[in-house]
Amino acid sequence: MATESNISGTARRSGWGPRGTAAATFAARLSFENVSLAYTATPAVKDVSFELVPGEIACLLGPSGCGKSTLLRIAAGVERPQSGRVRLDGREIAGPSTFVPPEKRGIGLMFQDFALFPHLTILENVAFGLHALEREVALTEARAALRRVGMLGYADAYPNAISGGEQQRVALARAIVPRPQVMLMDEPFSGLDQRLRETVRRETLAVLKETRASCMLVTHDPVEAMGMADRILLMREGRLIQTGTPAELYEHPVDVGAARFFSDFNEIQAIVQNGTAHTAFGDHPGPGMADGTRALVMIRPQGLAPVKGKAGHEGLVVDSRYLGDVIQLQVLFSDFDEPFVIRMPAGSAPAKGQTQRFAALANHVLVFAVEG
Repeated sequence: MATESNISGTARRSGWGPRGTAAATFAARLSFENVSLAYTATPAVKDVSFELVPGEIACLLGPSGCGKSTLLRIAAGVERPQSGRVRLDGREIAGPSTFVPPEKRGIGLMFQDFALFPHLTILENVAFGLHALEREVALTEARAALRRVGMLGYADAYPNAISGGEQQRVALARAIVPRPQVMLMDEPFSGLDQRLRETVRRETLAVLKETRASCMLVTHDPVEAMGMADRILLMREGRLIQTGTPAELYEHPVDVGAARFFSDFNEIQAIVQNGTAHTAFGDHPGPGMADGTRALVMIRPQGLAPVKGKAGHEGLVVDSRYLGDVIQLQVLFSDFDEPFVIRMPAGSAPAKGQTQRFAALANHVLVFAVEG
């Protein structure tokens, strides 16, 4: 039996180790049609419709309790919708009179806790779901999956002998070895530390692209969603509020809440006149807003740039923090009670106690009408 002490030092130092190529599958189209489910009087999912296209990696993004994990469980067959339909390549797998059990859907599911069996070796864990194959064939397939994620050297080890990041790779190998048409992943990286999380995310993305399976990944981390997704599906209170590419959601959020989910902002109240919101940091278009509309002008911390001469608005740097590649400033401007947060490249930022004039960069400014 392999233990923590006798696993090859070379394998442990090499990250993902020697890797093979993941076997490709035939990706499927997963469709949700007006799907709803409530556990209490408050719906967990309300009238959700979208389609996961073959080979696409889509991220269900939103705060805890918004319904994203419930949608994943409905797709997997762990939960049954109270109304609406779920289709796989046009075939109904959940609906008013249809419910295909999880094991007959051809869908892979990977949980955030990895759910490895402690009494089975790594190889046996990966081969566990291949009941339809002869044992030697199943073990051969399992070894190939472990090779792809760089874990073949740990085949005889047990889960308690490997790290959290290595367990995540084993869980990924177990999920891909049956070659599912659709892969569902429920916050699979949340238990990893920040540095390891970035590495494992990158390698997982490479595996998913090689298998060509359609993938739906749940996360509450916008950075993770933007780094992994072909398309983001943003949820709030059980509803799907916006879908699009990472660039579309970052640059053109549908409302203030969506904007705040992807970035920090300095926020200014303004009044729209002649289609423009007037602020100390310039005039910004308020498309479709009538004169007199109260508007919220939102400027990202990286959207305030230093200017010379009499342009812009002068502020006093009251705090400066070194964050590596950037300096984060707290700058107090006249007419504002609270300092603004400004991020600038290290080496070009004014020091604490200095004054500097700043102007807003149009591509980092958003304007929304304020209701009420």
